[in-house]
Amino acid sequence: MHFSNLYHQFFSLSFDGINIGAVYALMALGYTLVYGVLRLINFAHSEVFMIGTFGALYATRWFGIKANSAPHHGIAIVLILVGAGLVAMAASGMAALVLERVAYRPLRRRGASRLSALISAIGASIFLQELFAYWQGRDFIPFPRVAQKVHIAHVLRADIRSDKVIIIVTAVVMMVALDRFVGLTRLGRGIRAVAQDAETAALMGVDIDRIISTTFLIGGLMAGVAGLLYMVYFENTQYFIGFTPGIKAFTAAVLGGIGNLRGALLGGLLLGLLENYGGALFGAQWKDVTAFVLLVVVLMFRPTGLLGEQLGRARV
Repeated sequence: MHFSNLYHQFFSLSFDGINIGAVYALMALGYTLVYGVLRLINFAHSEVFMIGTFGALYATRWFGIKANSAPHHGIAIVLILVGAGLVAMAASGMAALVLERVAYRPLRRRGASRLSALISAIGASIFLQELFAYWQGRDFIPFPRVAQKVHIAHVLRADIRSDKVIIIVTAVVMMVALDRFVGLTRLGRGIRAVAQDAETAALMGVDIDRIISTTFLIGGLMAGVAGLLYMVYFENTQYFIGFTPGIKAFTAAVLGGIGNLRGALLGGLLLGLLENYGGALFGAQWKDVTAFVLLVVVLMFRPTGLLGEQLGRARV
């Protein structure tokens, strides 16, 4: 083990871990919302994220930006990122809505078991992967560097770069907005009511189908933002791009307490930090293994996660 690597790069690893952890947290929100309302693990959520990356990619092409284009400056960066983000959110949000209507709602109306829904999720995931593989090919597709990766500062050996700041700020804004939406709005109260007791909520006049569709839509919107931020950081996508981030986001949701919005945030950030520390200790090739080992450990010793509250009972 390379303890010296961890010691000398601790602050740099921590900052980068928060960066990628913010992406995991945004994805984890989709898992935790759907589980909180339906008690269902939406394993096709990784493909919703993948569709968001392609939405961001095609938005930049519509703006006339090629993979080899020079980075932009000033207000142009903001306009391009906002435009690409809106398209990515629309693509992922629509994909999530269609997924709910096609893969889950018919089963729910027939009273099918959760196992049937799980199999349907896996089937939908494979279908979307192969659909995009047929349409876009199986090779990585580069994403244009919209903004120059400017070195803003070097604090405690951590490289503070413009793209990393954009990722953290955007993720925080979206997560705070979602937290306030669920806590303060009428639809948010409906989501929490259905999460706590769907039958009682229906008797009180809550439209269950509308709430479930809204839940999938919100999860899709968060996945779209995560897809854009992932593209800004890694600058490529492909049909299979959502698999590993999806598993890690699910791990983050379980780590924080699946069904808990703030738990998803905590779990994502912790996972980003721990996988970076693990890569420094054991080698970069072991970074992904860290997430899977952590998932097993959490399920063994604290299956309810660190915070462990359900969405319906969460204090938001």
